Amino acid sequence: MTPGSLMLGSAGQSFECAHEHGVGDRCVAFWYAPAYFERLAADAGAREARFGGLRVPPLRALAPLVARACAALGGPVRLSWEEMGVRLASHAVQLSRGLAPGAPAAPAGAVARVTQAVRRIEQDPDDELSLGALARTARLSPYHFLRTFERITGVTPHQYVLRARLRRAATRLVTGPGKILDLALESGFGDLSNFNRAFRAEFGMSPRAYRRQAG
Repeated sequence: MTPGSLMLGSAGQSFECAHEHGVGDRCVAFWYAPAYFERLAADAGAREARFGGLRVPPLRALAPLVARACAALGGPVRLSWEEMGVRLASHAVQLSRGLAPGAPAAPAGAVARVTQAVRRIEQDPDDELSLGALARTARLSPYHFLRTFERITGVTPHQYVLRARLRRAATRLVTGPGKILDLALESGFGDLSNFNRAFRAEFGMSPRAYRRQAG
């Protein structure tokens, strides 16, 4: 599991969440009564009220929800968690059924090294984080690092870094008064137009509109 992803459990299933390769993660859990979840799943167009897998990686469709949750947890932003739970349930049902079957498990040593790289990204996603640099940090070849990273997170390192930067930028937009241009440069984007384009692709609106809506 990585920041921005979902761990799923259908009614009647049991699971355990552990922190084998690190500590300090913050998780938000939603529990749904079976009858209530059945209604939500039906409204979302699902044929049955069960998830199609055990997890959903940090996909673009989840970015707005994750960013709003991060802003609410870390600042004065108000959020209706009940509304968030409804939106999250419909997204989770739809996305979990549209994903391809999971890849075979990677070697434990490689998983631990890539997990460290993920934490390195989350610590400072605005830093220069090329594939080669991350692979060297994980002591893996770029080829094996890329394959293992995708197995663990469900996205490529480039996609993960970009989404981590945009998620942090979205949080800053609604928790501080800084200029959007300064925020774009601090987030590793060379100019405002590139930042605006990437932000709109991720969240469906411009940074200015996102800040105005959250306010």
